[in-house]
Amino acid sequence: MPSPRTPKNPGQADWLGDALPDVRLSKAQTRVVDVIVRNPQLASYAEIAQIAERADVNSSTVVRAAQTLGYQGWPDLQRELRARYLVQISTEDTLTEHGEHRSPLHDALTHDLDNLRQTLESNSAAEAEAAIAALAQARSILVIGVGSFSGPATVMAHLGSTMGYPITLENRAGVHLASAVNSVGPGDVLLVVNMWRSTKQVIAAAEAAHEAGATVVAITDMRRGRLATSIADHLLIVPSEGISFFQSVTAATSVVYGLLAGMQEARPERSRAAIRRTQQLWRDLDIYLD
Repeated sequence: MPSPRTPKNPGQADWLGDALPDVRLSKAQTRVVDVIVRNPQLASYAEIAQIAERADVNSSTVVRAAQTLGYQGWPDLQRELRARYLVQISTEDTLTEHGEHRSPLHDALTHDLDNLRQTLESNSAAEAEAAIAALAQARSILVIGVGSFSGPATVMAHLGSTMGYPITLENRAGVHLASAVNSVGPGDVLLVVNMWRSTKQVIAAAEAAHEAGATVVAITDMRRGRLATSIADHLLIVPSEGISFFQSVTAATSVVYGLLAGMQEARPERSRAAIRRTQQLWRDLDIYLD
């Protein structure tokens, strides 16, 4: 008898989108998936032992279920589930979800430390190096990030241009985004920073750049979805959940710093020369007090 596939329940599984692919599962793994589908909040926040108990399996079965679904393990799958769950609830409801803080500063730092740990576990050195190679070889680089996510995008564009890379930033939408993306094509790289709710115009712009022949590097919090599976040539996964109603860009910014360091090492002489010119311009323009 063939193994069952991922259970289908359109009414309850809407929150999952394409997070759970249609693959063959054992009966025990099917029970794990059924628990996930029916319990969004539990699946997004519970310890692995709680999921195992609810599904009447052991913890190793939960891990194997996650791996069969294409994830590295339960933490990787749960990060994806949580990203989907947070999109489904209102911004105000996230305050209730996170509850009160013992110390907002302490809790924010502790939470971001965990985000950074998950980022390290979710991205291999090979994946990062491939993205760096694409950026280092690009004819030009366009960085897109809007709202809070324009923060890491701005860092990328500013420091990249300081190193002499032909890099520009687009942190607006509408006609500005259309004009910026219209100029990219083969040999160019589009770097997209998009997390939490997928911004319709940003995703459409990334798809247009991809179709025009540009290489797309995506920094996002979902391993699956339109940007991750059908647009991005290089995918870097970062958790984005914060401790309040807003998302955290700490992990995304750290990934940007890693990319920039790799780009500097890829073109050391050009980078050093550009940095020297930038420093001279600081003096010529009398920018700093000291």
